[in-house]
Amino acid sequence: MIKFLDLKKINEQYRPEIDHTINRVLESGWYLLGKENDTFCKSFSSYCGVSHVIGVANGLDALSLIINAYNFPKGSEIIVPANTYIATILAITQNGHIPILVEPDINTYNINSNLIESKINSKTRAIMVVHLYGQACDMTQIIELAHQYQLKIIEDCAQAHGAFYPNTTQKVGSIADASGFSFYPGKNLGCLGDGGAVTTNDPVLAEKVSAIRNYGSNVKYYNIYQGVNSRLDELQAGILVAKLKGLDEDNKKRRDIATFYRNYIQNPLISLPSTTDEQSHVWHIFAIRTANRQALQAYLTNHQIQTMIHYPIPPHKQVAYSEWQNVSLPLTEKIHEEILSLPISPVMEQNDVRYIVDILNQYA
Repeated sequence: MIKFLDLKKINEQYRPEIDHTINRVLESGWYLLGKENDTFCKSFSSYCGVSHVIGVANGLDALSLIINAYNFPKGSEIIVPANTYIATILAITQNGHIPILVEPDINTYNINSNLIESKINSKTRAIMVVHLYGQACDMTQIIELAHQYQLKIIEDCAQAHGAFYPNTTQKVGSIADASGFSFYPGKNLGCLGDGGAVTTNDPVLAEKVSAIRNYGSNVKYYNIYQGVNSRLDELQAGILVAKLKGLDEDNKKRRDIATFYRNYIQNPLISLPSTTDEQSHVWHIFAIRTANRQALQAYLTNHQIQTMIHYPIPPHKQVAYSEWQNVSLPLTEKIHEEILSLPISPVMEQNDVRYIVDILNQYA
């Protein structure tokens, strides 16, 4: 079976550095908010091109802490793509605010910038974008709207570590008011457990997020906010330092596989993903679409190819948001009914990539 994602093999590349990190942290006797965290935050800050990085427990917390720190009036509206993983939506509702769902661009699967302005009203406080599947949104129009209506921009970068905004030399997470990253093990930059980070160029926001994630305190036992416990631990931070060094090369390997798929999968029953700027996509997910997903997935399984669905049910159709059950978002629903993710990772063998292409081209 060709695995969808072989995490053991991916991490084996970094095994010496990971072993050294574990030993170093154990010997230090310091396991939270220490040198490893400082080193990672400085390294990731330099990598992303931002002034401040705050390590947190996971990607959902990163987004939630940003919204918490802005202290919008309860019931504020935050514009967000309908086509996303539910964590993006949860970060909004957990803070007592209202997600305003916007349909995607069918070519990129990211939020359709042309539909945003019609959703803005006196209750709108922010636009949250998601760089879905690893493809960076074109931020030009979104930034103009945010300036025009005095809105915050929040980026969900959980799937796009190292991607550049289209036709720029700036990496995602560097131009919004604040951005959230996830380091879940399966991400392009993943640790060996949960982990996340907030990036920002705003020193006031950085200080507030740093305090809120630590019970509301930046000075031990002096609590100025009603905070939470959401800290990136020293082991995960040290592992991320080691793996960050290989991120660009790993992303290049993903791009090479994606290019091969896009050049050689030639089957009229399959819609391939697109990008207008190769550097703006890091291919966390290579998502194809087909009208009969169940049949195609079964066919691939029978040929020893593991696939996944990102994601089978859109947030507005989840039981958790039953108040939206009658909401119709046809494009989002179409994507979630047809999407299928092929294996893609920096440790895939070229023979396996060719085999997947051949099998897909034989599908009828």
